[in-house]
Amino acid sequence: MAHNPPITSLIPGEYGYPFQLKARYKNFIGGEWVAPLSGEYFVNLTPVTGRPLCEVADSGRSDIDLALDATHAARAGWAATSVQKRAAILHRIAERMEQNLELLSSVETWDNGKPIRETLAADVPLAIDHFRYFASCIRAQEGGD
Repeated sequence: MAHNPPITSLIPGEYGYPFQLKARYKNFIGGEWVAPLSGEYFVNLTPVTGRPLCEVADSGRSDIDLALDATHAARAGWAATSVQKRAAILHRIAERMEQNLELLSSVETWDNGKPIRETLAADVPLAIDHFRYFASCIRAQEGGD
């Protein structure tokens, strides 16, 4: 697999970005940002300008195994959390996303090149709706195994 050369001084905003991103993103595993085990990253180009948006962890099978291990380790704690609290957590995620709708939509547009009207009116609102939907599902399952 060919890798893009590393970005030495990426400063989003330099190319007219309406937001600030980190130059490099690691994997989020077990509540922490974790570098890919290979140490490799790929350059995420924005289709808006064709220039680098950021670097993203080039994760492999071992990174997936770490994420799965963290998921399995968290399962017991999540299962012991009341349905009310689990639903509330998902609702808080939806609320936070809604509070940042314009920012998330802008980042999504710069990341994938879709028109802002689509990310603002469809993509991000649908993601928000999914969190609310599954919060409702959790409440509907209350008392069941």
